[in-house]
Amino acid sequence: MEKRIGTITVLLSDKSAAAQVNEIISAHSGIVLARQGLPFRERPVAVISLIVEGEVDEINSLSGSLGKIANVMTKAVITKMT
Repeated sequence: MEKRIGTITVLLSDKSAAAQVNEIISAHSGIVLARQGLPFRERPVAVISLIVEGEVDEINSLSGSLGKIANVMTKAVITKMT
Protein backbone atom coordinates (compact mmCIF):
# COMPACT_ATOMS: atom_id res chain seq x y z
CA MET A 1 0.00 0.00 0.00
CA GLU A 2 1.04 3.59 -0.54
CA LYS A 3 1.92 5.97 2.26
CA ARG A 4 -0.26 9.03 2.74
CA ILE A 5 0.13 12.22 4.74
CA GLY A 6 -2.64 13.30 7.06
CA THR A 7 -3.67 14.90 10.31
CA ILE A 8 -5.47 13.58 13.33
CA THR A 9 -7.17 15.97 15.73
CA VAL A 10 -7.75 14.56 19.20
CA LEU A 11 -10.14 16.24 21.66
CA LEU A 12 -10.02 15.13 25.27
CA SER A 13 -13.12 16.25 27.14
CA ASP A 14 -11.58 14.89 30.34
CA LYS A 15 -7.85 15.27 30.96
CA SER A 16 -7.79 12.04 32.97
CA ALA A 17 -7.64 10.20 29.63
CA ALA A 18 -4.27 11.82 28.81
CA ALA A 19 -2.09 8.93 30.01
CA GLN A 20 -3.96 6.41 27.89
CA VAL A 21 -3.87 8.75 24.86
CA ASN A 22 -0.12 9.26 25.24
CA GLU A 23 0.43 5.50 25.49
CA ILE A 24 -1.41 4.86 22.22
CA ILE A 25 0.35 7.71 20.40
CA SER A 26 3.71 6.34 21.57
CA ALA A 27 2.78 2.86 20.33
CA HIS A 28 2.17 4.39 16.86
CA SER A 29 5.21 6.69 16.95
CA GLY A 30 6.50 5.24 13.68
CA ILE A 31 3.88 7.18 11.72
CA VAL A 32 3.76 10.36 13.84
CA LEU A 33 5.80 13.18 12.26
CA ALA A 34 4.74 15.97 14.62
CA ARG A 35 2.56 16.53 17.65
CA GLN A 36 1.16 19.68 19.22
CA GLY A 37 -0.86 19.75 22.42
CA LEU A 38 -2.93 22.52 23.94
CA PRO A 39 -4.37 22.08 27.43
CA PHE A 40 -7.10 24.52 28.44
CA ARG A 41 -6.29 25.69 31.95
CA GLU A 42 -9.78 27.01 32.70
CA ARG A 43 -11.56 23.86 31.51
CA PRO A 44 -11.00 20.12 31.75
CA VAL A 45 -10.36 19.98 27.99
CA ALA A 46 -7.25 19.41 25.88
CA VAL A 47 -6.60 19.31 22.12
CA ILE A 48 -3.82 17.35 20.43
CA SER A 49 -2.96 17.76 16.76
CA LEU A 50 -0.92 15.05 15.03
CA ILE A 51 0.71 15.11 11.61
CA VAL A 52 1.11 11.55 10.37
CA GLU A 53 2.57 9.69 7.40
CA GLY A 54 1.73 6.06 6.81
CA GLU A 55 -0.57 3.63 5.09
CA VAL A 56 -4.28 4.42 5.35
CA ASP A 57 -4.82 1.39 7.60
CA GLU A 58 -2.07 2.55 9.99
CA ILE A 59 -3.50 6.07 10.25
CA ASN A 60 -7.03 4.74 10.75
CA SER A 61 -5.76 2.30 13.39
CA LEU A 62 -4.24 5.15 15.40
CA SER A 63 -7.32 7.35 15.06
CA GLY A 64 -9.67 4.46 15.86
CA SER A 65 -7.67 3.34 18.90
CA LEU A 66 -7.75 6.86 20.30
CA GLY A 67 -11.46 7.25 19.56
CA LYS A 68 -12.29 4.14 21.61
CA ILE A 69 -11.10 5.83 24.81
CA ALA A 70 -13.86 7.28 26.97
CA ASN A 71 -14.12 11.08 26.72
CA VAL A 72 -11.87 11.21 23.62
CA MET A 73 -13.01 12.24 20.13
CA THR A 74 -10.89 12.09 16.98
CA LYS A 75 -11.07 13.25 13.40
CA ALA A 76 -8.60 12.12 10.72
CA VAL A 77 -7.98 13.80 7.39
CA ILE A 78 -5.85 11.87 4.89
CA THR A 79 -4.50 13.22 1.61
CA LYS A 80 -5.28 11.49 -1.66
CA MET A 81 -1.83 12.21 -3.06
CA THR A 82 1.17 10.16 -2.05
